[in-house]
Amino acid sequence: MSQERRNRCQRPIAQRIIVRGTLTLDTPTCLGSGDADSPTDIALLRDSVSDCALLTGASIAGALRNYLREYQHGYGVEEQNGDRATRLFGGTRRDPDGEQSPLIINDAIGSTIPIVELRDGVEIESITGTAKPGQKYDLELLAAGTEFPLYFELLIEKNKNQTEQQTLINDLALALRGLEQHEIGIGMKKRRGFGRCHVEEWQVWSFNLEHSGDRTSWLNFEHWQPGLLPNYPTYPFKEAFEKVGIQLDVSGEDKRDRFTIHAEFKLVGSLLIRSGQDSTGRAPDVVHLKSHRNNELKPVLSGTSLAGVLRHRAERIVNTLEKPITIIDEMFGTDFSKDKTKQAKASRLVVHEKVIEKADDLVQTRIAIDRFTGGAYHGALFDEQPIFGGDVTLELELRKPEESEIGLLLLLLKDLWTSDLPVGGESSIGRGRLQGKNATLTWHKWDKKKELQQKEIWSIAQKSDKEPLDVSNPDRLQEFVNKLVKEVKNNE
Repeated sequence: MSQERRNRCQRPIAQRIIVRGTLTLDTPTCLGSGDADSPTDIALLRDSVSDCALLTGASIAGALRNYLREYQHGYGVEEQNGDRATRLFGGTRRDPDGEQSPLIINDAIGSTIPIVELRDGVEIESITGTAKPGQKYDLELLAAGTEFPLYFELLIEKNKNQTEQQTLINDLALALRGLEQHEIGIGMKKRRGFGRCHVEEWQVWSFNLEHSGDRTSWLNFEHWQPGLLPNYPTYPFKEAFEKVGIQLDVSGEDKRDRFTIHAEFKLVGSLLIRSGQDSTGRAPDVVHLKSHRNNELKPVLSGTSLAGVLRHRAERIVNTLEKPITIIDEMFGTDFSKDKTKQAKASRLVVHEKVIEKADDLVQTRIAIDRFTGGAYHGALFDEQPIFGGDVTLELELRKPEESEIGLLLLLLKDLWTSDLPVGGESSIGRGRLQGKNATLTWHKWDKKKELQQKEIWSIAQKSDKEPLDVSNPDRLQEFVNKLVKEVKNNE
């Protein structure tokens, strides 16, 4: 080994910064174990000793690293040596001699036996609207409200100057701010509403190892005690650093280009998304999907169900306009059902899972009718428990949007707004109709020429059924739809 190589392997540590927090899940989260012998298709990852849910340090590091990369470079851009992500988490895969990560992240084990939700899904045939044979799956999810104790330790090397040390601390602070602002997800299916999480309060300690007193304090520190220390106060992340004499600078341009829709709807009639969880007692045959929120079961509109509905309607719009169907794969991810040779692509459309507020549960008794006799079909009496009424807020985010793709998203919003696009099951008997109330559309656009983050905002409001729709700058929104139609004509 060369002298230069040996010098690089040495890490004279001048300072250690310890950060603790409690991560709380906002939505159900899929942390798969990869167990092929599990009774479910995707089993929950658990600690082998305590049987509590396990969130590995590798998963936490991957989520934080990806956030820093996207924040600095935008979506779909690879890491570069010397950027925020590589400084904090080490060299890239393309660089086998890259620096090791100065940030230590412990595995996080839940403090209690987890509440597990069982979800099932099925792929729907777009032509017939029925389930595809052999395409049903189920998975285990951690319920919202599950908590994980986080532990970070940042190593500041002695051979770095003051500016480099401060830059490294700022990189960590930016990642922590992402956790505090609900911008970082963990686990699988994050683009379908799972894995949203946040950290509210932090504890921070700073040890200067060049001082004997701090070295002794670090050696006596309760490193292996999980969670927040009870005898130490908690603060928001910036204030927590300031309490130990560290000033932060998390400025820097956010280069993420995204178009978001935040729309409020009211449910017209009933909605039924079948629950895959086992019911106890004298439950109806079919119950609407519910999820844990604040220790209560709340009816939800799942991201997977809504995304499937939007994709199928988008296909109809594109086919009607005779536009190449490739735009669907670009927005919603690759569909391998017809062509196994396609290149895999993740969905650029993020669809969040939302709770339906102020909804009522009512049980309906139904029976199948024999079409030949007109009488009741023998043995076909069943009960259903859909929800009626209520309000729901939809959140959609399209990453790296093209103007034509925004136009397609606006057409989907219009169909939802006018009750033309039902969600959930049994739409043929009138379930799943929504009626729009108000919406806010925002385009966070990174201008490469001006090196500036720009923002365009539109509002849509329906004050009453008798008044016309109030839309701010409708001509600009129409330009997006015209762009979609124009590209169709250019491709003919």
